[in-house]
Amino acid sequence: MSDNGLARQEKAFLLLSCSFVVLLVVSNIIAGKIIIIGGLFAPAAVICYSLTFLLTDTMTELWGKERTKFVVNVGFMVTVLSALFIRLAILMPAAPFWVHQEAFELILGSNLRIVLASLAAYIISQHHDIWAFTFWKKKTQGRHLWLRNNLSTLVSQMVDTAIFIVLAFFGTGSPLLPLIVGQYAIKMVIAFAETPLVYLLVNTVRKVIQESTEREGMPV
Repeated sequence: MSDNGLARQEKAFLLLSCSFVVLLVVSNIIAGKIIIIGGLFAPAAVICYSLTFLLTDTMTELWGKERTKFVVNVGFMVTVLSALFIRLAILMPAAPFWVHQEAFELILGSNLRIVLASLAAYIISQHHDIWAFTFWKKKTQGRHLWLRNNLSTLVSQMVDTAIFIVLAFFGTGSPLLPLIVGQYAIKMVIAFAETPLVYLLVNTVRKVIQESTEREGMPV
């Protein structure tokens, strides 16, 4: 019975961690499209990527910082791997009858500077989010999930946005401050909107863990 209980907990963790990696990889693929929301410009990945902070906060709350750091590091490696295979697909010779090479390269062929800026922003901001969430959890003695979720996410998103914009566009003539403000404003709205989802995920998974623990105590 305890094996089944452990399996249910691990399945919940696996579901969240896999969802995190999928959102991360997809956000890097769709980031090339620029969208407009309420007069503000941002990459199409802004919603997708923002959801990764929801998942890291949930995993940190339930399983602690070490497990969540492991997932973040796996996400980094998977992102590098996906970027390498996308680059390989671009470089491979196209079939004579396939005439979409230019469009394929235009959409998926982010330049090296953008890729490196994205990776640097990701690894620094996600590890900061885990640290900040844990810090505020200790300060609040495990209470006020909404507070530590928003405090950690809002600061981490600012770190992520600033690092990415500066590394990707410094010296190119692009207006850095408006780009940072625009993206961060959208991320702030998403961060506040995610709070009910954090409660939903945490409470749902806690119920699964509690049921698993109770079953472990039952006679086989």
